[in-house]
Amino acid sequence: MNEFKLKLLSKIGNESFARSCISAFCLELNPTLEEINDIKTAVSEAVTNCIVHAYSGEEDKYIDISVRLEGQKAEIIIEDKGCGIDDVDKAIQPFFTTKPDQERSGMGFTLIKTFMDKVDIISQKDEGTRVIMQKEFKKE
Repeated sequence: MNEFKLKLLSKIGNESFARSCISAFCLELNPTLEEINDIKTAVSEAVTNCIVHAYSGEEDKYIDISVRLEGQKAEIIIEDKGCGIDDVDKAIQPFFTTKPDQERSGMGFTLIKTFMDKVDIISQKDEGTRVIMQKEFKKE
C-alpha cells in the first residue's frame, strides 16, 4: 500500500500538474500506456470540473486530491468545497452542462466513467463535491 495527498489552488494550469503527479505515482503498478492515459484523462476532467464548475474560475479556492495504491488498484479522490451539484444523476448524463455559454461539451463525467473502472460522485449543494475513482491495472 502507498498513498499521497495533494492540495492545489483552483488555477487552470494546476490541472496538468495534478494529472502528471498522479500518473507518475501510479507507475509503481507497472501500468500500460493506455491505463496511464485513462488516468490522465479522468484526472484532467475531474480537476477541470472543480475549477470551472465548483469554483467558477475563482483561483483562490482549493482542490484536495488523494491517491491510494493497493495491490493492482489505484483509488483517486478529487474533492472541492465549491457550489456542489444540484442533481448528480442529471449531471452525469452525456452533454449536460451548467455552462453552455462557455462552449462546454458536458462530457466530463461521461469521460471519467468511461476511463475508470468505478466512479462514485458525492455532492451536496453549497458544500462541495467528492469524486472517487478507481482503476485496476492488469498484471503483466
